[in-house]
Amino acid sequence: MVTPFAEDGSLNYEEAERLADYLADHGTDTLVVCGTTGESPTLTWQEEYELFQVVKRATSGKAKVIAGTGSNSTQEAIAATQKAEKLGLDGSLQVVPYYNKPPQAGLYQHFRAIAEASPDLPMMLYNIPGRTGQNLLPETTAHLSELPNIVAIKEASGSLEQVSQIRRLAPSDFLIYSGDDVLTLPILAAGGYGVVSVASHLVGTEIQRMVQSFEQGLPAVSLDIHLKLLPLFKSLFVTTNPIPLKVALNLLGWSVGTTRLPLSDDLEALTDVLKPILADLALPSRA
Repeated sequence: MVTPFAEDGSLNYEEAERLADYLADHGTDTLVVCGTTGESPTLTWQEEYELFQVVKRATSGKAKVIAGTGSNSTQEAIAATQKAEKLGLDGSLQVVPYYNKPPQAGLYQHFRAIAEASPDLPMMLYNIPGRTGQNLLPETTAHLSELPNIVAIKEASGSLEQVSQIRRLAPSDFLIYSGDDVLTLPILAAGGYGVVSVASHLVGTEIQRMVQSFEQGLPAVSLDIHLKLLPLFKSLFVTTNPIPLKVALNLLGWSVGTTRLPLSDDLEALTDVLKPILADLALPSRA
């Protein structure tokens, strides 16, 4: 979920509440708050804790909430995860530590320490080497899946071979989620379970139908939806996420504001790219 900002750069909690409620009613089963799309690197922990509570209240009884509490500091991640657990959230998303590039043994010990510090809170690993500089290997993922509360991975390495290796090595009840909208359907075919989606802000019901159709043994229906949405999937990543997504949401009448620095780009050019794609899909305006 994106983090809406007001014109002065502060968090727009009212719009966050409205957006969370909308997403829960349009195909989203669980909201990931303060992940990559939520601009977590430029949020303070206090802003994140407040946002967790706002989204939890807005979606109570309709969707679960996962807190993005990962960090490249193990102790910081533990403290944030314990705080999220006390707030009554449903799980945590733990990104591979960025910048310091720990080896596989360090990655295992990092995630294990967080899991053991909050043993009752389900954890989803988050592998995105293009942003973190380090790849969580399938063997390490499988080893971590032996811990009882590490239950899933958001796999955004872009490698279907890696997804296949995880599926081969990890228990069948360990869930693999695509971290890239464009790879959701191929990952489902390789034993994946769903997607932690960007495009679901705009076409959540269609993405849910694509996943469910595949599960129901209707791959042709899933493929038709995938191909229909492909231009949108690609357009949302013409520059760094979530810059294009926020442009698209604003075009549709949402007040999510711009991205916080250092994320910035030519918004007029992005508008020219996104307008015809949104029009072609006939997406409803909130205005």
